[in-house]
Amino acid sequence: MAERTGTSLARLGLTEPWAEATVQDLGWWATDRPVTGAADIMWALARSPDPDLALRQVERLAKAAPDWKAIDRELRTDVGLRGRLFGLLGASTALGDHLIANPGRWSLLADGPTRQDPPPDLERRTANLLRAVGADPSLPPAGSPGGARAQLTGAAAVVALRTAYRDELLGLAGADLAAVGEPSLPVMEVEEVASQLADLASAAMRAALAVAVEETQPDDDVRLAVIGMGKCGGHELNYVSDVDVIFVGEGDLQTATKIASRVMRIAGEACFEVDANLRPEGRQGALVRTLDGHVGYYKRWAKTWEFQALLKARPIAGDPDLGRQYAEAVAPMVWSAADRADFVVDVQAMRRRVEEHVRPDLAERELKLGRGGLRDVEFAVQLLQLVHGRTDETLRSPSTLDALAALAEGGYVGRDDGANLAASYRFLRLLEHRLQLQRMRRTHLLPAPDDTDGLRWLARAARLRPDGRHDVVGVLVAEWTRNARRVRRLHEKLFYRPLLAAVSRLPASAVRLSEKAAVARLGALGWASPEGALGHLRALTSGVSRAASIQQTLLPVLLDELAVSPDPDRGLLAYRRVSEALASTPWYLRLLRDEGAVAQRLMQLLGTSSLVPDLLTRAPEVLRMLASPNAGQADELQRDPAEVAASLRTTVARQPDFTAAVASARSLRRHEMLRVACADLLGLLSVEQVCASLSSVWVAVLQATLDSAIKSVAAGGHVPARIAVIGMGRLGGAELAYGSDADVLFVCEADPADPDVDPHEADRDAVKFATTVVETVRRGLGSPSPDPALVVDANLRPEGRSGPLVRTLASYREYYARWSELWEAQALLRADPVAGAADLGRRFMELVDPIRYPADGLAEKSVLEIRRIKSRVDAERLPRGADRGTHTKLGYGGLADVEWTVQLLQLQHAGDVPELRTTSTLEGLREAVEAGLIGKDDAAELRAGWEMATRARNAIMLVRGKPGDQLPRSGRELAAIAASMGYPADGDPGVFLDDYRRATRRARSVVERVFYGW
Repeated sequence: MAERTGTSLARLGLTEPWAEATVQDLGWWATDRPVTGAADIMWALARSPDPDLALRQVERLAKAAPDWKAIDRELRTDVGLRGRLFGLLGASTALGDHLIANPGRWSLLADGPTRQDPPPDLERRTANLLRAVGADPSLPPAGSPGGARAQLTGAAAVVALRTAYRDELLGLAGADLAAVGEPSLPVMEVEEVASQLADLASAAMRAALAVAVEETQPDDDVRLAVIGMGKCGGHELNYVSDVDVIFVGEGDLQTATKIASRVMRIAGEACFEVDANLRPEGRQGALVRTLDGHVGYYKRWAKTWEFQALLKARPIAGDPDLGRQYAEAVAPMVWSAADRADFVVDVQAMRRRVEEHVRPDLAERELKLGRGGLRDVEFAVQLLQLVHGRTDETLRSPSTLDALAALAEGGYVGRDDGANLAASYRFLRLLEHRLQLQRMRRTHLLPAPDDTDGLRWLARAARLRPDGRHDVVGVLVAEWTRNARRVRRLHEKLFYRPLLAAVSRLPASAVRLSEKAAVARLGALGWASPEGALGHLRALTSGVSRAASIQQTLLPVLLDELAVSPDPDRGLLAYRRVSEALASTPWYLRLLRDEGAVAQRLMQLLGTSSLVPDLLTRAPEVLRMLASPNAGQADELQRDPAEVAASLRTTVARQPDFTAAVASARSLRRHEMLRVACADLLGLLSVEQVCASLSSVWVAVLQATLDSAIKSVAAGGHVPARIAVIGMGRLGGAELAYGSDADVLFVCEADPADPDVDPHEADRDAVKFATTVVETVRRGLGSPSPDPALVVDANLRPEGRSGPLVRTLASYREYYARWSELWEAQALLRADPVAGAADLGRRFMELVDPIRYPADGLAEKSVLEIRRIKSRVDAERLPRGADRGTHTKLGYGGLADVEWTVQLLQLQHAGDVPELRTTSTLEGLREAVEAGLIGKDDAAELRAGWEMATRARNAIMLVRGKPGDQLPRSGRELAAIAASMGYPADGDPGVFLDDYRRATRRARSVVERVFYGW
């Protein structure tokens, strides 16, 4: 066998005398020739917690399975099957027996099409178990009116449910143990295993309830809800554990009690023991009570430990509405329990009593109840939750690990203490799981110190390895000792600290952190400058005003929301600025207090964007749009741009003079820009919708102010000219960004009302009048103001800045016929009438269409000229020090690359293909694909690059509050830009940069082939 594995059977952990003959019979061991796949099988077998046990179980499976040859073939190639099968068979005799009794279930461990990956969720597990007893998963839950009923009852139902439950356990345990047999396979975290076990228990209770209902045949008015308690309620169940429950009924309670009793019997015989002793009055109390009966008991008679138990209560089966009502009714009582006299002392006394009941001779081996065991962690966490959870809802998790993380995040537990306690708890739970899996028995005892084989098996099942100083048993003992001591030390530190009792005696409204503690908490939550943040908090909450009182109530919630934003420091400063600016707005704080969605959304916006708070102080009414929409209503942040534009034009038209009209237009544009920015940051608009909305409001502003300027300049007299505004660049393409100027051309035409006037003189008068109007518009919109500037840029006009601002249609015709250059034809591809006289705009387009859509396409020298111009633009206009890889406009695969590529295709082919005659870059790409001018995949890469660059460019403006094209390389600004584009706020912004570079790199590759012809 040295030829096959380079080692002996003994070195592989197979020490029994029958092992060699067995592996030879299986075809996995031959000394005279190589055996395909056998080495991989043997090494996986060697990694099993108990290789001899695993081999013996495989031998039994081979004899029992009619399709063993198929299993053998799969084992030679399927890494997942090897890891799960050998990990499972070497760890659990009970589940091995189940597999051998049902050999067809081996496919649950394979990587083939029968395996459910990702792991089954609660819904799928419930459906599997309901179908096993003949119940319809599509019906309402059993225990509710019209709920599912099983077709199987009695012993047949128990057998079917037991088999289906063990099947589910088999698949879950296989996934849990997979990395034991094959280290390359994913490791399931212990909390994920515990959560899935809790889901499986819920599914089993639902199936048992379907059987019990069929056996009892209740009337439809009988409702029964099953409330999970303890580890099941906390979503942290063991492999073998009693499932603690409480039953809530409505209707005929006698019948409901019969159903509950049968549920306990059926589930107990098929799956696990069901314990209802946590119900009111314990074993002496009624098994089923009404909701009112439960509430009345807890209000009058319940003891401290009962409220502690209710911390983990959640509906797991039965009537969902009744379960929800129970949870909602008892929750307030749970979180007010710490106000009871001597609450902390009572909980501490309970923990001591539990320790006193542990057998002294077993105390050092007790994983659960001994000193430094699992209960130490759970009691400490629950006590901290109940004391501090009165005022901090983030602590109200039934899961021990989730609650511990929340306590550390909230500053109630030091971060190091929280991390250490969580690590030890996971280790202890892992050992508990492995011990219970072995024989599927409820146990929490480590093997005895002299049980070397048992300790070795447990260490290997827990994936421990020798560390150079200790063998695997020594490592297990050292790790157990270290973690138990750490848990005990931290338990005593947290569970018995004097501050806890002092805080518990305060009414919930009086619980406040000291300044030192507040600084520590802010630092723990992610503030770079906790002292500066504390200064903002003092300013917001100082005094005895109603506003200060509301701020004191709001800020704990707002701080938690800000803490998960990209820049909490900037967000808190922005919140202070907004609050001070809106101090006289009576509804502002009331809106934040009463509308949770507004506060949550606002903190996300302020912690990400500088633009939003700048706009918000002058457009506070947009805050109302952050509220969650009512059922059946659209989100106010997603208003129709056309509706917004029409409202703007109507409002501006009502203003008495041009100055008021401009002020109104700018104010409404500010409002709309803020709405779009909020919707964009909250992920409610696509990039195309953002660009279209920003372009629409710009067009409306131009239309409204042009009309007002004409009236103002004419001063009630004759209007000697008609004026049309031609949108160019991004305005013409309806692709404006937040910081974009409005590129335009102005064309005028003399009013032909008086035929006796000399045409040349009429044209001069028209140009003079139109120029005055246009300069009035540009001056009004571009004047200094707290609002974002509105720059009307006419530099794309003939002769550029040296040419006249306004020309007649005839003048344009003469210029383009005699002087126009190739770049002007390219610029006209984005030309589109946006304001003024529609007929004049249409005739201008008829004039320029032959120029921008040449009938004969482009000559080769013209194509070369465009490429030369593009190369010159890239070289000369990129700012010094800019990174071409992340420059959104001029960088590789950025906006210029994609737009010039589309425009070249239009110049070459739009004369023949009318569908290409569009000002939109993305529409041009779509039509180019339809015309067969570019491949669908190439167009997709260009579109992805354009959208990524456009979104990034918009994000720069949103985050910085000013336009920019260069992405930052690192820091909070990059994190904010990534978050504004939908990446996780607490994630690595480098992921966004990688995605940006990937998208633009692929777009650049297409540009080099399609545009440059390389």
